[in-house]
Amino acid sequence: MPDTAPVHESFTAGGFARHGLIVLGFNTFIGIALAIGRGGDWRIQMVYAQCIGLSIWALMDFGRMAFHPDPETGWPRGWRRAVLQLGAVLGGYLLGSTLGDALFGRPLLDMWRGSPRMLLSYLLMCLAVSAGISFYFHARNQDQLRLRQLAAAQRDIAEHRLKLLESQLEPHMLFNTLANLRVLIALDPPRAQQMLDQLIAFLRATLSGSRAALHPLSAEFARVADYLELMKVRMGDRLQTELDLPAELGTQAVPPLLLQPLVENAIKHGLEPHVDGGRLVVSARRDGDALVLSVRDTGAGLSAAPADGTHFGLSQVRQRLATLHGEAASLSLQAATDADGGTLATVRLPWSPP
Repeated sequence: MPDTAPVHESFTAGGFARHGLIVLGFNTFIGIALAIGRGGDWRIQMVYAQCIGLSIWALMDFGRMAFHPDPETGWPRGWRRAVLQLGAVLGGYLLGSTLGDALFGRPLLDMWRGSPRMLLSYLLMCLAVSAGISFYFHARNQDQLRLRQLAAAQRDIAEHRLKLLESQLEPHMLFNTLANLRVLIALDPPRAQQMLDQLIAFLRATLSGSRAALHPLSAEFARVADYLELMKVRMGDRLQTELDLPAELGTQAVPPLLLQPLVENAIKHGLEPHVDGGRLVVSARRDGDALVLSVRDTGAGLSAAPADGTHFGLSQVRQRLATLHGEAASLSLQAATDADGGTLATVRLPWSPP
């Protein structure tokens, strides 16, 4: 099928209505000015101003569609624009004068038979006013175009930034996993083989997934589950896990690899230092207008975590949240307050209506 040019928003019913209301306002101002400047019955001046002004607007605004308008601005370019404006003024003045004469029971085109100088002055005034109004509409459309282009550029920048941050996270996770695998090869070759098989399966599932900036929360939990299976090969019974995702939250959109760095951090700095390991719980819940994601471990706690700036994954998560949602999203780390101890990582995101 052939491509169709996008329709500018000013060619919608709402766009025409907005233009018509603005023209009504200009016409009213001109009618008042003529009544004050020339005297006479103000109602006659007002009716003629509205008839002529609206006729010029209708011919110009609707006539744009016949002059190959620019899809971005809604106006024709070059000589077509000049022809449209001149033709709309002459035709609109003729049509509006005829309508005014008909409304007041005058002979049609009565004004055209009067003073040529007055006729010329009216035409010049209509040309000047219509040029001013069309310039206003054109400038307004240009401003809207620049705003749309700026918004599109900002979206592109944000999307590329998210892609960059995600691409940095994946090799970071892979490096840590391979480092663990290297240690395991020397200590327990059969388990190292099992871990390698699990790593291959995990990478296959991850790399075949969507590369979009967002994906469903259910897909994020599936990635976490795959990663935890990989870690269980290394830690065995020392790693106990629980994933709690209510079904109604599964369609919420979140950035990929949002939870995995938090899980990796909890295992590396919380559970692995413990001889007996511990429990890790990943959960999701709704809190008013927020989606709350939690990663809780019963490990060594915040005081045992290194403070040398090695929490690369946490920094990346914060940057991605700020890029996507600004101050509306956050990541917090705090010591668990119950008897099991450990650390609680909490992500708050704006709730996305279904």
